[in-house]
Amino acid sequence: MKDRVRVRAVIFDLGNVLLDFDHTLAAKRIASHCKKTPQEIFNLFFDSKITGLFEEGKVSPGGFFREVKKMLGLEMDYRDFLPIWNEIFFFTGENRAVYSLARSLKKCYKVALLSNVNTLHFDYIRGRFPIFDAFHHAVTSFETGARKPNPKIYQRTLETLQVMPQEAFYTDDRPELIEEAIRLGIRAYVFKDSRKLKKDLRANGIRIIR
Repeated sequence: MKDRVRVRAVIFDLGNVLLDFDHTLAAKRIASHCKKTPQEIFNLFFDSKITGLFEEGKVSPGGFFREVKKMLGLEMDYRDFLPIWNEIFFFTGENRAVYSLARSLKKCYKVALLSNVNTLHFDYIRGRFPIFDAFHHAVTSFETGARKPNPKIYQRTLETLQVMPQEAFYTDDRPELIEEAIRLGIRAYVFKDSRKLKKDLRANGIRIIR
């Protein structure tokens, strides 16, 4: 039975859990370099096939920029595009609470980060936000070649942690990504805030050491 199996690993999503972000910040800045509105840019750009391929590591940063430039009619070079693309992240007090929780859990559990993220954003985050010391492993879509909710990326995470699905606890802010993890047998919970996360952790017998 699941409730008789001890949790050995805790898995955290990145975006809107450990680090908040807002794609509209980039859309507004890009709008001054093309003839499209921020909303049109957001609609065309941030939920497009090319963005998905980039997050899966199937398109290079240069190839991604060339496609975006053509798609938006963008009058900008890659050097100017890069900071606009990356400067959408911010670290809130709630993020800090989750980060502190992850660091404390690392003392007794295997702790991993699991994220749908492209290589440019990941490199920027690593250089700008000192949060990765809370994790033993980081599993990313661009390195795995698959994005959540593709089962492949969850399975890769379990293999990396060397645990069975029922031995892993996972939190993510997107319900559809939690649903797939549950289907695979992972103890998965929708993230709302650090207070609820602590409650969910304790409900699964996970000790929180301060």
